[in-house]
Amino acid sequence: MEQLFTITWFTGEKSKRMSAFMFEPHSHDFEELVICKTGMIEHLIDFDRSRLTAPLVCFVSKGKVHTVDMLPDAQNRYPEGWIFRFKSSLISESRFQLYSNYHDYANVELPIGESFDRICAVTQMIEDEYVKDTADFSIIRSLLSTLFVLIEAERKKKALPVSTDNNQNITFKSFLRILEDNFKRDVSVDFYAEKLNMSARNLNLICRTILQRSVSEIIETRKLTEAKNLLMHSNKTISEIGFDLGYNEKAYFTKVFKKKAGVTPSEFRKEMKKML
Repeated sequence: MEQLFTITWFTGEKSKRMSAFMFEPHSHDFEELVICKTGMIEHLIDFDRSRLTAPLVCFVSKGKVHTVDMLPDAQNRYPEGWIFRFKSSLISESRFQLYSNYHDYANVELPIGESFDRICAVTQMIEDEYVKDTADFSIIRSLLSTLFVLIEAERKKKALPVSTDNNQNITFKSFLRILEDNFKRDVSVDFYAEKLNMSARNLNLICRTILQRSVSEIIETRKLTEAKNLLMHSNKTISEIGFDLGYNEKAYFTKVFKKKAGVTPSEFRKEMKKML
């Protein structure tokens, strides 16, 4: 994606046509926000599948493997709404970090009523500005930040885990960046803690506060996601994939993978080939 920001309205008729196609799991180099007013979607993010009924909001942060199936709701209405695609540099870190960090809670069903109406009203204002011949991106940036505030307020009502400590958010964001560069290496929790100039204990406390997971669990989850990507999209052997991710023994890699995924790497590869 070359543009800084796009917004697209999709109709129920378009969603119905899209439902006839099987989309392969993929990732983007941009952030994606979907707001649905009607219909249902089945969303697969990092191989975790969930089904939601509109009104709903889905956020997929950059690099997350996902796919969406468009489905009719109880009134036989297909999804209708907006898709936002944008570079994370468009909006301030203080707003965006809530979404880039909490991608495990990407899907939120919203109640019908005033709150969702406000979300739609702000979204329409963004679209109205975007379609102008000389769109003012400072206005779009401001409205997008407002939209995130409204969505975040609804997320909090559902008691989805977020951290209110900005320092913890900054540290956790830094940890995720370091993790992305090093998760394939066979390094300990101490390695990440040293990079952040803190103790392993404090880093674990921050991770548990924000995602209710230890550092080790987050590292293993990132490795597992990459393993699934490689099993689907490469011809590497199980041993080669395990070695690429820091597992020197195939048996140990298979044991860890099965514990997390419920199936062995070879079983997962077979299942994905059938699905696609």
